[in-house]
Formats: sequence, C-alpha cells, structure tokens
Amino acid sequence: MDTPIPATSGKGPVANLALRRAAGEIHADPVQECIVLRLQAVHDQLAAMSAHPNRPGLLVRLGLGRAPKPVSGPHGLYIWGPVGRGKSMLMDLFFADAPVARKRRVHFHEFMLEVQERLHRRREKLAAEGAPPEADTIVPIAREIATETRLLCFDEFQVTNIADAMILARLFETLFDEGMTVIATSNRQPDDLYKDGLQRDRFLPFIDLVKQRLEILELGGDQDYRMNRLRNFDAYLTPLGAWANAKLDEAFRALAAGADGEPRVLRTQGRDVEIPRAAPGVAMAHYLDWCAKPMGAADFLCIAENFHTVIMADIPRMGPDSQDKAVRFITMIDEFYEKKVKFICSAATAPGGLYVDGDGAFEFQRTVSRLMEMQSPEYLALDHMA
Repeated sequence: MDTPIPATSGKGPVANLALRRAAGEIHADPVQECIVLRLQAVHDQLAAMSAHPNRPGLLVRLGLGRAPKPVSGPHGLYIWGPVGRGKSMLMDLFFADAPVARKRRVHFHEFMLEVQERLHRRREKLAAEGAPPEADTIVPIAREIATETRLLCFDEFQVTNIADAMILARLFETLFDEGMTVIATSNRQPDDLYKDGLQRDRFLPFIDLVKQRLEILELGGDQDYRMNRLRNFDAYLTPLGAWANAKLDEAFRALAAGADGEPRVLRTQGRDVEIPRAAPGVAMAHYLDWCAKPMGAADFLCIAENFHTVIMADIPRMGPDSQDKAVRFITMIDEFYEKKVKFICSAATAPGGLYVDGDGAFEFQRTVSRLMEMQSPEYLALDHMA
C-alpha cells in the first residue's frame, strides 16, 4: 500500500525542510541539508521536463506513426545510512510535491510482491491461451510498470528473497531504459545488499546497475533522531487503560514523524503477515493481533527484519488457559531480541507477573529477562539488525 504524504510548500524539498525547521519540528542538520540539495536538484530537473513536455510529431497525432519513447527523467538517488537519521523524512519532503503526475511512494517489499504477482498472472494468462512460455517475462512487466509510473520512491530498500534477487537486474535495467526516475532509501550501502544471500553472484549485476544509474549518498551523522525520540517514552507501560493507549499512540506518531500509519501486509514463505498499523520502520499491533493467531518464528522474524521498532498494546496476564498465546509471545520476543528491535508495550503487570502459572512458566523467565533488558538505555542504543 502506498504511503500517504502530507501537503507541503509546493516548492520542493529544500523549502519543505525549511518549513519543518521553522515550525520547530526538526533541528538543523548539515548532513541532511547536503542530501536535500541533491533531492532538490532532481526535483528541479523533473520540473523542467514538466514545463517542456515532449509533444508527439504530426504523423503520430494523425495516427500515422509510432509515439516516441517517453523522455528519460533523471535516474535518481540511493540514500543509505543508519536508522534514525531522517532518510524517510527527506524522501517524503521530496515526494510531497514532486512535479510528476504519475508517481508512487511505496515500500520496496510491497513493490516486489506486486511484481511477483504480475509475473504470475502473465504466465498464467499465456498458459491459458496456449502460448509458448516467454523467454523473458520480466521486460514486458517492467515496461507495463513504466507506462503507469514515471517516479518511484522506495522506502527501506532491502533484498532478502532469492526470487526477488534473481530478477532485479533485468527489472530495473528496463525501468531505467524506459525513463524511470528512482529515489530509494536503505539502511545498507549497495555493496551490502543481499549480503550472504543464496546465489549472490547472480545478484551482483544489480549492484553494479544501482551504482551506475543512481547517485549514491550516505546519510550518516552523529544524531540518531529515532533514539532521541525513544528516550522520551517509557518502553513498558503498566497498568492497562486509556492512559497507556494514549501514550502508545503518542509514541507511534513521534517515531513515525507524525504519520497516522496504515495497515500493511508482509509476505514470508508464502504466508501473509498482517501489520495492523505501520509507518516507515515502525509497526503497531494489539497483543491478540499476533499472539492469538497461528504465527510462528518465520512470521515474527519477517516483522523484526522490516521494523526497527514494534509497539504492542494490551499484553494481559497469561495462564494455563492461554499457553498457546504465551508460547507465541515468547517466540516473538526471542526474534525481536535477536534483531535488536525496540519494543514498546502496555501490559497488565510487570514482566515478572505476566506468566507465572502454566506449562512453560519456568522458560518464560528468559522472556522476562529479555523484556527488562529491552527497556535499558544500552539495548535501546543498539543498531537494528535488519
């Protein structure tokens, strides 16, 4: 699902950033200001193209010739760096009034799910028509996407799926050849994408393509704005109630740079993993959304890889009648802990009182220990292991 972007100045990311700063929402950051100037350059190139569109010739207008390929826009930018430095915010400020009619801002994982679904539908259609399999199904799919969208903005660009890894070079080579402009943010530099993945040698041409076609920019700096915001919130709220729910909502909005969030679906091992409320890097769910459903380690690992912070509401006391939920809760915390996910929650009682009677209550003590450690400043300062 595409992410909604608030209205801004209409003049581009530099003016939009200045508005946010004047409103006291953000502080001056020289590293961000260098990145936003490059985003403004792309904005200005797109504006120039929009002001002087490539009109088809007379023969084309009379239906006697073929329309030319769309004029290529600027190839775009690949912005990478640690979480909390403002990558998503800067891309949003660019996208909000990018002068392109056909534009999308979409999470990279969701975009690739769409691509895989398009490939599947096309192959099914050809098979139903009795047509021979295409030698390269990716190129027509990429051209189809390029007719629908001229600017693609990807948040959280990462590759964990071999099916995606094997098609990315052909897909993006065609998108770029069709004139697509791409802006991407990632926690990883291009050379670290799909690191240690299966058959990674077949993925390397995509890394080369990214470095050839996109300007690579690092957004580093000493300020972790996510961490600064986390310090303003208690990670473990008790008892349950309207006060705790309001604090969780406040934490979500602060970590999501004011966004309301929206439902999102991840996919792992052929299964859908539903996220009731999501914004870049931040997920929020009710205890029952995940712990009362048949979810396992792979599902929680998928969540942990896609979000640096998870907020969970209304964790109850668990007992013999909720052993299955307690087991899922243990598995969830294990996966979050291993990936250094920041966990903010509301609970009926302190960690030590959550599950004291039932099978596995002894093993639950490890979860208690982890919940307590996950509230510590030392844990909160650790880098998310996407």
